[in-house]
Amino acid sequence: MKPKAIYRVLFQNQGNLYELYARKVGQGMLFAFVEVEDIIFGSRGGVLVDPSEEKLKTEFAGVKRTYIPLPAVVRIDEVEKEGVNKIVALASPPGNVTPFPIPTGPSESKPGRR
Repeated sequence: MKPKAIYRVLFQNQGNLYELYARKVGQGMLFAFVEVEDIIFGSRGGVLVDPSEEKLKTEFAGVKRTYIPLPAVVRIDEVEKEGVNKIVALASPPGNVTPFPIPTGPSESKPGRR
């Protein structure tokens, strides 16, 4: 019997890098979203508690399935065993200015306009 696949999903959300382990990952029904199901939270019976994983447990409590926008996904790996879910703060640009979103497609110039 083949063991169930485990996926590590890395994605950006509000200036943080999320690392989740899940049993099901796919395109799903929503266009441009990655569907993540059966998020695996470790049942570590030790005294040490990882605050980052506890925050994720709280954030995803009661969530059956989550949809992550495709541009936010950094990487998806199929791994042999689960790891620790965590949130890592990304380096912020200097200052408190958020860059203005820039369109990704080519712009069309209209006749008579510059």
